[in-house]
Amino acid sequence: MPQPLGLFPLHTVLVPGAALGLRVFEPRYLDLVRDCTRAGRGFGVCLIIDGEEAGAPASAAAYGTEAVIEDFDRGEDGLLTLQVRGTRRFHAHRVRVRDNGLQVADVNWCDPDPDDPLRPEHGLLGKLLEQIVEQIGGEHAKAPHSRFDDAAWVGWRLAELLPLENAQRQVLLQTDDPHARLDRLLALLP
Repeated sequence: MPQPLGLFPLHTVLVPGAALGLRVFEPRYLDLVRDCTRAGRGFGVCLIIDGEEAGAPASAAAYGTEAVIEDFDRGEDGLLTLQVRGTRRFHAHRVRVRDNGLQVADVNWCDPDPDDPLRPEHGLLGKLLEQIVEQIGGEHAKAPHSRFDDAAWVGWRLAELLPLENAQRQVLLQTDDPHARLDRLLALLP
């Protein structure tokens, strides 16, 4: 059964497991954050296909990722700042626009990724991710070594960390099979 989910369209693609910082100032998104906080649920982040992040409702991609609020604060400018993390992928079917301009979609949740190990043809991608994480550090540097052999985790971290175009990330987000996602990433490497 489709479930309603408030959308926060952006000019970025949030992938499962990735962190994202947001500054919230429009009343529709302040309302969304308040409602999500009260209900203990997330909101949907979708790539903007046509339009802008502020102002009139933008046209967004049908696939997105649920964002769960991990932390919030007020910036020096007084605006609400959020730290969110991508969790589940979804496919939006019907989108309605509320009076305040907030888009709410009926979504079906995508199946979770299986716990599959890297296949031999994707071993290079696991090594590449290890090198990237060694260089940049950050939260993924603390990941257990076994994560670097998890096909889904390696694919999402590379989708998060590689300098890809939003359209390329969106294709990866819409790819259900983690091994097919890794094949796409291999094809993107120079």
